[in-house]
Amino acid sequence: MAAAERSVTARLSLREYQLALSERLQSAQAGARVPSKLGLRVGGDAWLVDLSEAGEVIPVPPIAPVPLAQPWFKGVANVRGNLYSVTDFSAFVGAKRAAISDQARLLIIAERFHVGAALLVERSLGLRNADRLTPQPGAGAQPWVRAQYTDADGQVWRELDIAGLVQNEAFLEVSV
Repeated sequence: MAAAERSVTARLSLREYQLALSERLQSAQAGARVPSKLGLRVGGDAWLVDLSEAGEVIPVPPIAPVPLAQPWFKGVANVRGNLYSVTDFSAFVGAKRAAISDQARLLIIAERFHVGAALLVERSLGLRNADRLTPQPGAGAQPWVRAQYTDADGQVWRELDIAGLVQNEAFLEVSV
Protein backbone atom coordinates (compact mmCIF):
# COMPACT_ATOMS: atom_id res chain seq x y z
CA MET A 1 0.00 0.00 0.00
CA ALA A 2 1.40 3.38 -0.97
CA ALA A 3 2.00 6.08 1.62
CA ALA A 4 -0.80 8.22 0.18
CA GLU A 5 -3.27 5.33 0.48
CA ARG A 6 -2.22 4.69 4.11
CA SER A 7 -2.70 8.38 4.87
CA VAL A 8 -6.23 8.34 3.41
CA THR A 9 -7.06 5.13 5.32
CA ALA A 10 -5.72 6.63 8.57
CA ARG A 11 -7.74 9.79 7.98
CA LEU A 12 -10.92 7.79 7.36
CA SER A 13 -10.29 5.72 10.49
CA LEU A 14 -9.72 8.85 12.53
CA ARG A 15 -12.88 10.39 11.10
CA GLU A 16 -14.89 7.23 11.90
CA TYR A 17 -13.50 7.30 15.43
CA GLN A 18 -14.42 10.96 15.88
CA LEU A 19 -17.96 10.31 14.61
CA ALA A 20 -18.41 7.33 16.95
CA LEU A 21 -17.10 9.38 19.88
CA SER A 22 -19.44 12.25 19.02
CA GLU A 23 -22.41 9.86 18.93
CA ARG A 24 -21.47 8.39 22.32
CA LEU A 25 -21.17 11.85 23.87
CA GLN A 26 -24.54 12.89 22.45
CA SER A 27 -26.25 9.77 23.80
CA ALA A 28 -24.66 10.39 27.21
CA GLN A 29 -25.94 13.96 27.19
CA ALA A 30 -29.38 12.70 26.17
CA GLY A 31 -29.60 10.74 29.40
CA ALA A 32 -28.27 7.32 28.49
CA ARG A 33 -26.87 5.76 31.67
CA VAL A 34 -23.39 4.32 31.61
CA PRO A 35 -21.39 2.94 34.51
CA SER A 36 -19.97 5.98 36.27
CA LYS A 37 -17.67 4.44 38.86
CA LEU A 38 -14.29 2.82 38.40
CA GLY A 39 -13.64 -0.18 40.63
CA LEU A 40 -10.20 -0.60 42.22
CA ARG A 41 -8.59 -3.16 44.52
CA VAL A 42 -6.74 -1.42 47.38
CA GLY A 43 -5.29 -3.34 50.32
CA GLY A 44 -7.57 -6.28 49.53
CA ASP A 45 -10.65 -4.02 49.67
CA ALA A 46 -12.93 -2.83 46.87
CA TRP A 47 -12.97 0.90 46.18
CA LEU A 48 -14.88 3.09 43.72
CA VAL A 49 -13.79 6.33 42.07
CA ASP A 50 -16.10 8.64 40.17
CA LEU A 51 -14.89 8.79 36.57
CA SER A 52 -14.94 12.59 36.61
CA GLU A 53 -12.29 12.50 39.37
CA ALA A 54 -9.97 10.04 37.62
CA GLY A 55 -7.61 11.33 34.98
CA GLU A 56 -6.57 7.92 33.69
CA VAL A 57 -5.46 4.49 34.83
CA ILE A 58 -2.12 3.25 33.49
CA PRO A 59 0.36 0.43 34.06
CA VAL A 60 2.95 1.39 36.66
CA PRO A 61 5.93 3.21 35.10
CA PRO A 62 9.33 3.38 36.84
CA ILE A 63 9.05 5.31 40.11
CA ALA A 64 11.99 7.33 41.43
CA PRO A 65 12.11 7.13 45.24
CA VAL A 66 12.21 10.32 47.28
CA PRO A 67 14.38 10.35 50.42
CA LEU A 68 12.97 11.36 53.81
CA ALA A 69 9.38 10.71 52.75
CA GLN A 70 6.53 8.94 54.49
CA PRO A 71 6.56 5.14 54.03
CA TRP A 72 3.37 5.34 51.95
CA PHE A 73 4.91 7.86 49.52
CA LYS A 74 6.44 5.81 46.68
CA GLY A 75 8.16 8.66 44.87
CA VAL A 76 7.85 10.41 41.53
CA ALA A 77 6.90 8.99 38.14
CA ASN A 78 7.33 10.49 34.69
CA VAL A 79 4.19 9.97 32.60
CA ARG A 80 4.56 11.31 29.06
CA GLY A 81 6.86 14.11 30.25
CA ASN A 82 4.78 15.11 33.29
CA LEU A 83 5.94 14.34 36.82
CA TYR A 84 3.42 12.86 39.26
CA SER A 85 3.88 12.24 42.96
CA VAL A 86 2.94 8.62 43.63
CA THR A 87 1.19 7.51 46.83
CA ASP A 88 0.78 3.84 47.70
CA PHE A 89 -2.90 4.25 48.54
CA SER A 90 -3.06 0.87 50.25
CA ALA A 91 -0.27 1.83 52.68
CA PHE A 92 -1.79 5.31 53.11
CA VAL A 93 -5.09 3.83 54.36
CA GLY A 94 -3.23 1.56 56.78
CA ALA A 95 -3.28 -1.70 54.82
CA LYS A 96 -0.39 -3.78 53.48
CA ARG A 97 1.77 -2.03 50.89
CA ALA A 98 0.77 -2.60 47.27
CA ALA A 99 3.14 -4.82 45.34
CA ILE A 100 4.17 -3.54 41.95
CA SER A 101 3.01 -6.34 39.66
CA ASP A 102 1.58 -6.78 36.18
CA GLN A 103 -1.88 -6.03 37.59
CA ALA A 104 -0.88 -2.96 39.63
CA ARG A 105 -1.98 0.38 38.21
CA LEU A 106 -1.52 4.10 38.72
CA LEU A 107 -4.70 6.09 39.03
CA ILE A 108 -3.74 9.57 37.89
CA ILE A 109 -5.89 12.11 39.66
CA ALA A 110 -7.92 14.34 37.32
CA GLU A 111 -6.23 17.51 36.13
CA ARG A 112 -9.01 19.68 37.59
CA PHE A 113 -7.61 19.09 41.10
CA HIS A 114 -4.25 20.66 40.14
CA VAL A 115 -2.20 18.27 42.29
CA GLY A 116 -0.02 16.30 39.87
CA ALA A 117 -0.59 13.16 41.91
CA ALA A 118 -1.24 9.48 41.26
CA LEU A 119 -2.35 6.61 43.46
CA LEU A 120 -0.73 3.19 43.25
CA VAL A 121 -3.44 0.52 43.48
CA GLU A 122 -3.30 -3.28 43.37
CA ARG A 123 -5.45 -3.50 40.26
CA SER A 124 -8.30 -2.00 38.31
CA LEU A 125 -11.62 -3.86 38.58
CA GLY A 126 -13.34 -2.12 35.67
CA LEU A 127 -16.47 -0.01 35.54
CA ARG A 128 -19.32 -0.44 38.00
CA ASN A 129 -22.89 0.68 37.50
CA ALA A 130 -23.80 2.85 40.48
CA ASP A 131 -27.47 1.92 40.07
CA ARG A 132 -26.65 -1.67 41.05
CA LEU A 133 -25.05 -0.73 44.38
CA THR A 134 -26.92 -0.36 47.65
CA PRO A 135 -25.84 2.58 49.84
CA GLN A 136 -24.84 1.68 53.40
CA PRO A 137 -25.05 3.99 56.42
CA GLY A 138 -21.87 5.48 57.86
CA ALA A 139 -19.27 6.05 55.16
CA GLY A 140 -16.46 6.10 57.68
CA ALA A 141 -14.38 8.44 59.73
CA GLN A 142 -11.94 9.30 56.96
CA PRO A 143 -12.53 12.51 54.98
CA TRP A 144 -11.59 10.74 51.74
CA VAL A 145 -14.41 8.17 52.01
CA ARG A 146 -17.51 9.64 50.35
CA ALA A 147 -19.86 6.68 50.75
CA GLN A 148 -20.04 2.95 51.29
CA TYR A 149 -22.05 0.46 49.23
CA THR A 150 -22.71 -3.24 48.87
CA ASP A 151 -23.31 -5.05 45.61
CA ALA A 152 -25.61 -8.01 44.87
CA ASP A 153 -22.89 -10.45 46.03
CA GLY A 154 -22.51 -8.70 49.40
CA GLN A 155 -19.15 -7.14 48.46
CA VAL A 156 -18.52 -3.89 50.34
CA TRP A 157 -17.35 -0.97 48.21
CA ARG A 158 -15.97 2.31 49.58
CA GLU A 159 -16.15 5.35 47.35
CA LEU A 160 -13.03 7.51 47.29
CA ASP A 161 -13.62 11.26 47.55
CA ILE A 162 -10.64 12.64 45.62
CA ALA A 163 -11.33 16.25 46.71
CA GLY A 164 -11.37 15.14 50.35
CA LEU A 165 -8.13 13.21 49.84
CA VAL A 166 -6.13 15.95 48.10
CA GLN A 167 -7.17 18.50 50.73
CA ASN A 168 -6.28 16.25 53.66
CA GLU A 169 -3.21 17.38 55.64
CA ALA A 170 -1.95 13.81 56.15
CA PHE A 171 -2.00 13.22 52.38
CA LEU A 172 -0.22 16.51 51.70
CA GLU A 173 2.54 15.95 54.30
CA VAL A 174 4.84 13.53 52.52
CA SER A 175 8.04 14.44 54.35
CA VAL A 176 9.03 12.69 57.59
